[in-house]
Amino acid sequence: MRCCPPDTCLLLPALMLLLLLEPRPGTGYFGLTSKEALTHFPSPGPSPNPSLRREHLKQCDLLKLTRKQRRLCRKEPGLATTLRDAIRLGLLECQYQFRNERWNCSLEGRVNLLKRGFKETAFLYAVSAAALSHSLAKACSSGRMERCTCDDSPDLEYQKAWQWGVCGDNLKYSTRFLKNFLGQKKTGKDLRAKVDIHNTLVGIKAVKSGLKTTCKCHGVSGSCAVRTCWKQLSPFHETGTLLKIKYDNTLKIFSATNDAVGHSELMVPPKLGHSPSSRAPRNTDLVSIEDSPSFCRPSKYSLGTAGRACSKEANCESMCCGRGYNTQSQVVTFSCHCQVQWCCHVECQKCMQLEEVYTCKP
Repeated sequence: MRCCPPDTCLLLPALMLLLLLEPRPGTGYFGLTSKEALTHFPSPGPSPNPSLRREHLKQCDLLKLTRKQRRLCRKEPGLATTLRDAIRLGLLECQYQFRNERWNCSLEGRVNLLKRGFKETAFLYAVSAAALSHSLAKACSSGRMERCTCDDSPDLEYQKAWQWGVCGDNLKYSTRFLKNFLGQKKTGKDLRAKVDIHNTLVGIKAVKSGLKTTCKCHGVSGSCAVRTCWKQLSPFHETGTLLKIKYDNTLKIFSATNDAVGHSELMVPPKLGHSPSSRAPRNTDLVSIEDSPSFCRPSKYSLGTAGRACSKEANCESMCCGRGYNTQSQVVTFSCHCQVQWCCHVECQKCMQLEEVYTCKP
């Protein structure tokens, strides 16, 4: 049973749109992995096609946004499409990173999961915010959003970059717009709000950490007499991998009152053999406030691991929670003996082999 059908969930809390909507079958990353070709400087100004404008407004109205978010969406041509791309990007990356884990980032039980303070909840907030930030920056540089363009960092000779047909990813604009769109503040009223805001900002920082300066030479015979540089995001898989590492090292925190500033702060309890005092988590640490369930058996948080495929050598013991696994043989067809034919295509034969598939017992 799905937590809610696509495009019907309210964006409350702020990232609920990304956390609850389901990617449509057959959709992929839609060129959002920073491997796409550099595009020319997008032309600013309103769309000359009234039908495109009407379609944009319709898409904004279909998304169940807050009043402020809908107003921003209607003012930003291309934003509705970018939000949908970000939904797919975040969910597909989450499911890829957890494909071999007991919790596989399924939509099943996600509403209940988001009500708790597990480290899985922390990852969902972080990867969703990262997908939004990444998608917005890419939409700017590809010309799919009319109110932003290429990265305009003064040290990158932005106009010269445009002249050579390259366009930097505008992470500065996307970060500023995203924080306004989500209505995120630096502090929340209660512990859960503080944790969700913290993990959201960790996701945005993870994207920023992958922003690199790329340069291109324009000299005679490959010399570098003239050089143009621009900002480019790393592939989103790298951001997802970084966030997965942070998930594996999630810190369980508590709230403590800081007498100096007069309000509560997130604190990490001391560990044996380490500093005897508590400390604040770094702004790059994912944090949680509850121990996660095992996800072994069906619950309101997941469907459990019964029937899940596993690797005998790698993770069957852990995935199946000690219940054991079933072994089944199946014939797999694959391409083999491939040869490059003159000039421009590859011919392959079809081969078959017997493979053993392992699935967790109920």
